[in-house]
Amino acid sequence: MLQVTNIEKYYGSKNHVTKALDRVSFTVEKGEFIAIMGASGSGKTTLLNCISTIDTVSAGSILLEGTEVSELGESDLARFRRERLGFVFQDFNLLDTLTIEENIGLALMLNHSNPQAVQNQVMEIAEKLGITDILGKFPYQVSGGQKQRAACARAMVAGQSLLLADEPTGALDSTASKNLLEIMTKLNQEMEATILMVTHDAYSASYASRVLFLKDGKIFNELLRGERNRSVFYREILNVLAMLGGDLCDVI
Repeated sequence: MLQVTNIEKYYGSKNHVTKALDRVSFTVEKGEFIAIMGASGSGKTTLLNCISTIDTVSAGSILLEGTEVSELGESDLARFRRERLGFVFQDFNLLDTLTIEENIGLALMLNHSNPQAVQNQVMEIAEKLGITDILGKFPYQVSGGQKQRAACARAMVAGQSLLLADEPTGALDSTASKNLLEIMTKLNQEMEATILMVTHDAYSASYASRVLFLKDGKIFNELLRGERNRSVFYREILNVLAMLGGDLCDVI
């Protein structure tokens, strides 16, 4: 589904250049749940921004289902984001002036979908995520956990190819975090959602099927969960983070 090949990203001017990504390559198969970890400054958020088309690469290639994202024009890029990418952010990014139902269906409406079809799709995903009872409420009227469920519903309502999550549990307490991670696991296992999640939290990463570790803009290590249970995988993640060194308070 996703092929990242030798991507590089530079910031700054001629006199002061920072290399945020250094020839990063990996592939993502349909239905995978991958976590990306690393200390502050490792390049994990830059990597997600490049894949999500929020930022552009300085060199290399990013192919999503055969489409080279760097070659898309502005109008095609906007449609590409709406139709192929789903986003879940730490601060939810829900619009306060719209109801939860309207927030979830916004991308569909922007694509000029039939209103009845939009309502049906919103109801279907809301039922799967257990939020039908809050569809008529506004974001300020619901809890943080409910907001994140709504954000997940918005990200998946149109059957997007790839779900991108940037620190999705960062603003949640431990109970809400666990609930959200279980929802993401459900999306992955039951709806075959392909998920790429940036996280500093080993507990969150232990829900993934594979973890990529970045250090100084390069892939430092990779862990596959396989048939191991989550608690064993969690301890293995902590062991790799210990090897990474640096500012471990940012990653553990």
